[in-house]
Amino acid sequence: MPDDLLASAAPTEYDASSIEVLEGLEPVRKRPGMYIGGTDERALHHMVAEILDNSMDEAVAGHANRIEVELHEDYAITIRDNGRGIPIDPHPKFPGKSALEVILCTLHAGGKFGGDAYETSGGLHGVGASVVNALSDSMVVQVARNKELFEQRFSRGVPLGPVEKIGQAPNRRGTSTTFHADPEIFGSHRFKPSRLLKMVRSKAYLFSGVEIRWKSAIKEGDTPTEATFHFPGGLADYLTETLGTASTYADRPFGGTVDFKEKFGAVGKVEWAINWTPSRDGFIQSYCNTVPTPEGGTHEAGFWAAILKGIKAYGELINNRKASQITRDDLMTGGCAVVSCFIREPEFVGQTKDRLATTEAQRLVEGSVRDHFDNWLAADTKSAGAILDFVILRAEERLRRRQEKETARKSATKKLRLPGKLVDCSATSREGTELFIVEGDSAGGSAKMARDRKTQALLPLRGKILNVLGAASNKLNSNAEISDLSQALGVGLGTKFNIDDLRYDKIIIMTDADVDGAHIASLLMTFFFTQMRPMIDHGHLYLACPPLYRLTQGARRLYVADDTEKDRAMAKGLGGKGKIDVQRFKGLGEMDAKDLKETTMDPNSRKLIRVTIDEDEPGETGDLVERLMGKKPEMRFQYIQENARFVEELDV
Repeated sequence: MPDDLLASAAPTEYDASSIEVLEGLEPVRKRPGMYIGGTDERALHHMVAEILDNSMDEAVAGHANRIEVELHEDYAITIRDNGRGIPIDPHPKFPGKSALEVILCTLHAGGKFGGDAYETSGGLHGVGASVVNALSDSMVVQVARNKELFEQRFSRGVPLGPVEKIGQAPNRRGTSTTFHADPEIFGSHRFKPSRLLKMVRSKAYLFSGVEIRWKSAIKEGDTPTEATFHFPGGLADYLTETLGTASTYADRPFGGTVDFKEKFGAVGKVEWAINWTPSRDGFIQSYCNTVPTPEGGTHEAGFWAAILKGIKAYGELINNRKASQITRDDLMTGGCAVVSCFIREPEFVGQTKDRLATTEAQRLVEGSVRDHFDNWLAADTKSAGAILDFVILRAEERLRRRQEKETARKSATKKLRLPGKLVDCSATSREGTELFIVEGDSAGGSAKMARDRKTQALLPLRGKILNVLGAASNKLNSNAEISDLSQALGVGLGTKFNIDDLRYDKIIIMTDADVDGAHIASLLMTFFFTQMRPMIDHGHLYLACPPLYRLTQGARRLYVADDTEKDRAMAKGLGGKGKIDVQRFKGLGEMDAKDLKETTMDPNSRKLIRVTIDEDEPGETGDLVERLMGKKPEMRFQYIQENARFVEELDV
């Protein structure tokens, strides 16, 4: 095309005026997912956690002993504490603004960076309160300091006026924050009293020095509208209450608290409680500076390392040789634990703080728990013996299953009717193996060359799998793709599914990075959710993340996932010489084996998304699947209407 025609075809000029600069709290409203993980119900409730964490930090620091959480009729929420109160005097860097306004209207502004105001805190990025402000259509903050009461009002991150003195407060101190989540951001989602009550209760257990009062104008089932929580016994009380009447191998949980200063000279402490039961599956709930860490992290790793080394050492002490074969997984089977640590300047993965990444936490927690566990086992030999016998039994069952799996895989062609299109791996045990479910034969060709033959197997699917939601059982059993899939996995469907029969450690859905690929992935996830749910619960299902573009500039090469990343890289450059060459992958079949291995299949360089179900609201996942994938198109249409305003770009 001639240059003059190219110029006329360009709809707009790309110059400095094309670069959009988001100021103040605009980035939060533009991309809320970057700050609170989305715009769904989980993100909505995370806003309460952000404000509540600030009050908990005051309590842990010794400046408050009472917190009140109140849900109003209009679904606004108020959180009050009797702490020091947010400073309202002018900020040194912004003489025309109060410190309160700077904190609530500026990202990365807070009292937890220097470490002087708080030794340990749950808030550390300085974005929590300001993010809540940005995503609320109304926020009112009252501060009682020096026997005077001050107030400032905000809407969508913008102050409606300066801080004003509104009266005297001779018998009051602390901060009161009332906010109403913006329906432009969160749509029809509303706060659930039961979920808020669970959050409030857990916070009270995490710090025995605080009393938390709950009040709700919204009635939900058996959830009380008023309650007071104060637990001097801390986590041991919490675990005992959680296990209820379940039989346990120890009369009282193994629990304790260690101050890091006394043992390691470090700031902070750890508190824990654990018991074992044959009555239910094991679990661990972990926290850092009162913030839940559902994905675990270094403090969990340190805790389990201490328990594992301790139980093995006890087995060796009483000459039980079988103790040497115990693994962490054996301990976690039936092991119910709660761990809470307080450390200075923790490092989390992401703003929502789901995983702790502070390396030092592992050493501090392991060193603190280990000595106490050794002494506890030696002092209570009855409980120690019962726990050791139980864990060894779990280890023997695991080894027996692994041996059966190895035998089954060695003679797989004789014992199992495997589908002909399955490209199996050569490993004899399930541990470390992966099955990639790929879309079409062309993608399968590239993947076959890119895979690790020892551990990675491939199963190509032709076309879109049957939508199993609402499909008749005879249609399910006669569908060729579903039959091939269940045979390759070695398991049955629905109630016949047995997790022990699963032939691979990871099941990875690998589809094209386009609309059709996303549809196929959603159909497969619906299949696994309805027919093989335990596979998701045990963490075996993953989504691959193939790139959409490959950018090349001289000898430099970069893979990017979407248009936003591409535009950012194009503007910044790759550091090479010459023009940036852009190749869009229309499908996995267009990627050569080297590209596919490097970006999507090699465990050392790829990125995987694990498919999980929200533990707090498992029923809601089923409702959402029914709305989106069920037989009623009107439910699907209603969901699209409710959520269409959140969609900013469509790549069709």
